[in-house]
Amino acid sequence: MGQMIEFASNGGTCPGYLAIPESGSGPGVIVIQEWWGLVLHIQQVVDRFAANGFVALAPDLYRGVRTTEPDEAGKLMMGLRIEEAAKDITGASAALVALAEVEGSGVGVVGFCMGGGLALLAGATTPNVVAVSSFYPAMPWSDYSPDWTTFEGRVAQIHTSQGDGGSQAEPIQNVQTAMTMAGGSVEVFDYPGSNHAFFNDHRLEVYDQGSADLAFQRTIDLFASRLSA
Repeated sequence: MGQMIEFASNGGTCPGYLAIPESGSGPGVIVIQEWWGLVLHIQQVVDRFAANGFVALAPDLYRGVRTTEPDEAGKLMMGLRIEEAAKDITGASAALVALAEVEGSGVGVVGFCMGGGLALLAGATTPNVVAVSSFYPAMPWSDYSPDWTTFEGRVAQIHTSQGDGGSQAEPIQNVQTAMTMAGGSVEVFDYPGSNHAFFNDHRLEVYDQGSADLAFQRTIDLFASRLSA
């Protein structure tokens, strides 16, 4: 359904996977990868948003590098420069709103694990972002220090796994408090019995269809309500 494109970012270009709904237009959504890279699973998530009426774009933060090895994925994630990743996401946002197929000027951002942490960051750093959905966010970087005060007026969902400690995990509590104090609106959802990466249907050892479907529907409902406002 989708196709690879290039958009302006960081003084050059960044590749990304873009999918447009059959209707030909819709609100814009940025999809942010897990630590594996822009793998087939993420492309299928982009396609799934397009099937639900959104113009979806996943920036390739690793510039074509993909892996199936956890050790290599961890190195790639920790080697990511947060400032550059934020610029790639901002570039993706600008590319989306410039498309004739995108309705409105506000975009949504959704991310998973590493991408979940970056989605929250985008809520504080990326213009045009009005709604964020973060799945079991990872925020392990020493230079990850968003100015959450810019989250005023924006909304977020955080979908936590029981395996990560759920809504009571300290990093989740800290982000929720900071965003709320800034004047944003944050909902944190628990998924009992779930493990980290419960949304990834390419990893059957952790995939939980019930939790995944519920979290996805909550995300669709959030974006449908906020991006059409």
